[in-house]
Amino acid sequence: MRAGFPDFRLGSVLATSFTATLTERQGNAVERIPTPQRLVDWLAVNGLAVESCTTAQLERARELRESIHAAATAAAIRDALPASAVQVINDCSIQGRAAAILTPEGNRQWRLSCVEDALGVIAADAISIIAGERDGKLALCASPTCRAAFFDTSQSRTRKWCDMNTCGNRQKKARFNANQRKHTRG
Repeated sequence: MRAGFPDFRLGSVLATSFTATLTERQGNAVERIPTPQRLVDWLAVNGLAVESCTTAQLERARELRESIHAAATAAAIRDALPASAVQVINDCSIQGRAAAILTPEGNRQWRLSCVEDALGVIAADAISIIAGERDGKLALCASPTCRAAFFDTSQSRTRKWCDMNTCGNRQKKARFNANQRKHTRG
């Protein structure tokens, strides 16, 4: 990744990976797409390459990100979806003009002309998981500083962490250290 910026948290679900461009929402928030170029970088890593991004497009992307997070959080706790979040997600989905094409190797590739096209793909992915069209369930990270919405596709659907290598590991270390302190005192 580019020097001076935090690494991206990449997952297997596009929409929730996009919401992970802002992490530690309940603690010291980490913005992973602070500049238009950084959004271009994230899109490229996720197969949604575009040539450029304006500040206004970055702001629209962040609005979509927060709307997906709000709707996914509501869905995870079985609450009513926020109307304003639903509107932003739907608007972005409608405005996108992405086309899926098949490569000679048999892979899907997106043909995009602008950031709005990429946001449309992300919004459509969010719609499919929030609407319950895919095998899995929305859940919230058990980390008190994270609380990210993630799409649990584990067999038992009991995953606790958005990412075992970050939040899960941090919580396990904290528990281990607390137990060590308790045993050294006793």
